[in-house]
Amino acid sequence: MKWLRAAAQEIIEGAKRAISELDIQQVEKMIDMILDAKDKKIFVVGMGRSGFVARAFALRLMNLGFNVYFIGETITPSAQKGDLLIAISGTGSTKMVLTAGMAAKEIGVKVIAVTSFPDSPLGRVADHVVVVSGRTKAGWPREADYFVRQLMGEREPLTPLGSIFENNCMIFLDSLIVELMARLGKTEREIKERHATIE
Repeated sequence: MKWLRAAAQEIIEGAKRAISELDIQQVEKMIDMILDAKDKKIFVVGMGRSGFVARAFALRLMNLGFNVYFIGETITPSAQKGDLLIAISGTGSTKMVLTAGMAAKEIGVKVIAVTSFPDSPLGRVADHVVVVSGRTKAGWPREADYFVRQLMGEREPLTPLGSIFENNCMIFLDSLIVELMARLGKTEREIKERHATIE
């Protein structure tokens, strides 16, 4: 259980650090963009573990009453100018997510990128970027600082591949839902009424 406890501690500390490092102005703009899309369609996209995070976020947006869809599902409708796409990719270079972002921009859909790499291809395509720190499958966001980190005694994390970004992103987006609940005046009871009953 030595490694389990060590990894769990690392995940918890990483999440605390990521939330404390959030740029509140970036988050405020994301909230504004989501609220502005209240009467439009919101699309959410992510692949792999980021896709699981994206689906969980889409579920909660639906619970709040937003008209939301996960990209890739057969029932996803057409996007139109003025709709919103929230694209989640730690690296900002996941092909399917980047393709969705580029296609959305061509239509006139607003794009929010949630990533660790704001200067990534996805970050450059997006109308707005929210940086959530954490090691991704591409490594740390600042690879150029590798030797500095080694001199300071920093090492690669115990959690594999992109786990730290995805865990941090899940906590950030779940917390964002609570903020949206408060701003919309929604109660847990109202959310429960929209939750799936056939499952």
